[in-house]
Amino acid sequence: MNREELYQQILKKKSMLCVGLDVDFEKMPEHVKALAEDDPIAVDGSLFKGKARSVVEFNKAIIDATAPHCVAYKPNLAFYECYGNDGIRALEATVDYIRSRYPEMFLIADAKRGDIGNTAQRYAKAFFETMDFDAVTLAPYMGADSVTPFLGHKGKWAVVLALTSNASAFQFQCAVKDGKPLYQAVIEEMMSISTPDNMMFVVGATKADKLAEIRSFCPDNFFLVPGVGAQGGSAEEVMKYGANDKGGLLINSSRGVIYASSGKDFAEAAARAAASTAAL
Repeated sequence: MNREELYQQILKKKSMLCVGLDVDFEKMPEHVKALAEDDPIAVDGSLFKGKARSVVEFNKAIIDATAPHCVAYKPNLAFYECYGNDGIRALEATVDYIRSRYPEMFLIADAKRGDIGNTAQRYAKAFFETMDFDAVTLAPYMGADSVTPFLGHKGKWAVVLALTSNASAFQFQCAVKDGKPLYQAVIEEMMSISTPDNMMFVVGATKADKLAEIRSFCPDNFFLVPGVGAQGGSAEEVMKYGANDKGGLLINSSRGVIYASSGKDFAEAAARAAASTAAL
């Protein structure tokens, strides 16, 4: 998906919301967790049992409920890899479900990869070709070599960590390098090897006061903005300071949407939460 296509989806749905599919079995409603004890079910030709079955069923319900109100989904791979092969298959089934029923969605693999050379090339192949994601999050600590292998895939995006939403982000990201904070040096260096059509930057909603500053030297790129909702970030402030004339934002909410209710109305509650988050 290119930048114009993503912008058109934002206009069509009047939303900048990205729903984070960070699925924690312990936080699921009890009736969904109980599916883990039932007989296996077939999903698109594959059998799912145990916790992987609950993950797939939970994701399907959340996706069906929130699809009218968002433009992107972002599974965090750790929440699937922790279940081994069954978890990876649940992730694949989730991606297939979105692709088959909601092909307009932008899909981000929240993997935070950060290696170089042939390893980075294989990661790019895994996420863009094998698993059919549109984008993957990357840690740029090893420099441009860890990012460039992801930039040669048409319609695919590198999403580079810049100024993140976690409490200890300032320990490194705001260190001064040549008179600039490190996050600015990272963004400017990454801009020099890419275009706004193949690179986004992660800028946390809990750092909303920095968004206008970052926009001043990074006017055109999309920002993926985590930290809205459970982490205390404000979608309104993010849009005020971070939007540009092509949208320019994917505002992520994970826990605030997918765990809006722990009851049997969890999907309906997720739809309400999605409708009220990052709406234009």
